[in-house]
Amino acid sequence: MNRDETLRARDGGRFTAYIAVPPKSRAPGLLLMQYISGVNRVMRSLADRFAAAGFLVACPDLFWRQQPNVQINNDPSRPDPAEQKRALELNSGFRDDTGILDLTATLDYLRAHPQCSGKAGALGYCLGGRLAYLMAARSDIDCSIGYYGVNIQSYLDESPVIRRPLMLHIPERDELCPLDTRNRIVGALRSCPHATVHVYPGARHAFALEGGPNFDAAAAALANRRSLEFLGQYLAH
Repeated sequence: MNRDETLRARDGGRFTAYIAVPPKSRAPGLLLMQYISGVNRVMRSLADRFAAAGFLVACPDLFWRQQPNVQINNDPSRPDPAEQKRALELNSGFRDDTGILDLTATLDYLRAHPQCSGKAGALGYCLGGRLAYLMAARSDIDCSIGYYGVNIQSYLDESPVIRRPLMLHIPERDELCPLDTRNRIVGALRSCPHATVHVYPGARHAFALEGGPNFDAAAAALANRRSLEFLGQYLAH
């Protein structure tokens, strides 16, 4: 039953989202947000796992405005330089404001789905980690989780408006988030009563990407356990 579905964008046009359906008839929704390689095999596998864990999952194609149906770097253990270059180009061309439009449209789809309980959370990696922060600040999502979000520091002025529960997983040795930047993020969110920040000693960027060069099994297991507990806390009736 897991499949691609076509959704209508708020500002015109259509985009696809990979939908993974749980075994039970009523379940909380989960808006799963890609990293810079599109809705690839990794993201589809994650969606399937979250569905098996009891969530109705939607993973939208966030690059559709540049190139629809991007699926690159499907095997993290064998990175392709040309695909990595293309991923960086797509990331550079991505615009957060239109991305949020597509995410809120996908959120509406989830909440209206007959199998959805009415509640929905967001969870994302890298690019999706930043978008998790922005969804907490700019939408009525029930909760958000971001793994190693990139460039969150550019939006710290929005932290005072966060009213939805937010959890961030930050690797201590993230090469895309230097120490001073990490300290700014942690410091700004320390005063936000709705934010929980976990820093993982020794972990590097993409520490939860299985098969990737920076995969850290212990850190990933801890972060994933915390994420499931967080989702259960805020999405259960």
